[in-house]
Amino acid sequence: MKFPSRLTTIASLVLPGAGFTAQAAVDFVKDVQPVLENNCVSCHREGNVKGGVRLDTRKQALASGDNGPALVPGKADKSPMYTTMVLPDDDDLLMPPKKKGGPLPKEVAAMIKAWIEEGAQWPDELTLISKKKEEYSKVDETALVVDIHARITSKSPAIPAKDMKPYSETINGTEVVFEMLPIPAGKFKMGSPESEAGRNADEGPQRSVEIAPFWMGKCEVTWNEFELFMYPTEEKRIRAGRQVEAKLNDLTDASSRPTQPYVEMSFGMGKDGFPAISMTQHAANKYCEWLSAKTGHFYRLPTEAEWEYAARAGTATAYFWGDDSAAAGDYCWFADNSDGKYQKVGRKKPNPWGLHDILGNVMEWTLDQYSPTAYASGDAKSPWVKATKPYPHVARGGAWDDDSAEKLRVAHRRFSDPDWKIQDPQFPKSIWYHTDAQFLGFRVVRPLETPAPQDLQKYWNSGVEKE
Repeated sequence: MKFPSRLTTIASLVLPGAGFTAQAAVDFVKDVQPVLENNCVSCHREGNVKGGVRLDTRKQALASGDNGPALVPGKADKSPMYTTMVLPDDDDLLMPPKKKGGPLPKEVAAMIKAWIEEGAQWPDELTLISKKKEEYSKVDETALVVDIHARITSKSPAIPAKDMKPYSETINGTEVVFEMLPIPAGKFKMGSPESEAGRNADEGPQRSVEIAPFWMGKCEVTWNEFELFMYPTEEKRIRAGRQVEAKLNDLTDASSRPTQPYVEMSFGMGKDGFPAISMTQHAANKYCEWLSAKTGHFYRLPTEAEWEYAARAGTATAYFWGDDSAAAGDYCWFADNSDGKYQKVGRKKPNPWGLHDILGNVMEWTLDQYSPTAYASGDAKSPWVKATKPYPHVARGGAWDDDSAEKLRVAHRRFSDPDWKIQDPQFPKSIWYHTDAQFLGFRVVRPLETPAPQDLQKYWNSGVEKE
């Protein structure tokens, strides 16, 4: 089966004549604003008006320009804001110029074109400001984690393992809900036997591993959840009409948040109820920190051992339903049934512990750095291979674009690669997005025991995110 490229999927969202609909309208704040603020406004704003063009407000964009207005709503081919983006690499008028990161990816220019053709909607009261490609948090992370830990311990009193039950969590200040399921403590054989069909060398030797109890997300984290973290301005607007204590807002607002992306991050595959994708492990870790502050429960990524233990759900076969891959379509989205895109979470049969899409749909981040010999040594109790470099880190579970059911086996391992950012035009590359990994997402876990603040900081901050 042939899958659409990322340019094809984004084209279906933003290119006229390629399936664009009113429901898929380009969102200025989420899609256009970051492109202008990261690439254009530094040279085209009050106090720095190159070519007589200002792009810091809609009014100025409609009126300014030595050779006519930069923006002509409904007419992309008459709008220098767009036409200068698609000039040849060596053209002196290319915007942004090559020395400042130009040309922008084709899908970004296509998105700007579609926005203009739609009428170039832009809130009149919104003034854009110049931003660097990456803006690192100025917050004292150690102090922030101590404050979050204090909130967790005050909101989440310790309970015995026997009292663990499924629960639903509403993200404070919103109506977004996610579900968590209890995973009992136990021991299991991690990895695969040499006799397993499709086995890779890095899946062994098998070892006995002991796991402490935790809760795990019933489904993968969706865009409904992740975009609250991804777009702080939108999240503040949503919570404005609800009763949220000021101290909590201060705490969550202090958490490091992603820079706005260059492209529409679902790549036309859908948002409501669909899994969030293409984030770095760092972004997933910082989401867990933000979510912990929001809810008063300690959330993090699962270790690789926790992930496999939960996925197996007490089984020891290649798949949690047995060794026969023929049943994969009942439990998993992969190349044979995904229609070339990810699918809404929770629509396939769960594993024996109630986890949906633990195999297939999108691969899921773990905390571990990848090592092909990780199983040959190390702790047999709650093992965790801590990250010491930007690559590679482990993702598990197979994905919607996997062309073989053997890649959906519980023991199958995959690891991150710099090519997952190959089309990122920034230098250095973004610490937040793997725009070439549209098969990648995550789910959260909540350990029964909350560790000390210094340990929370290690879970949420690997320290190796910069390339």
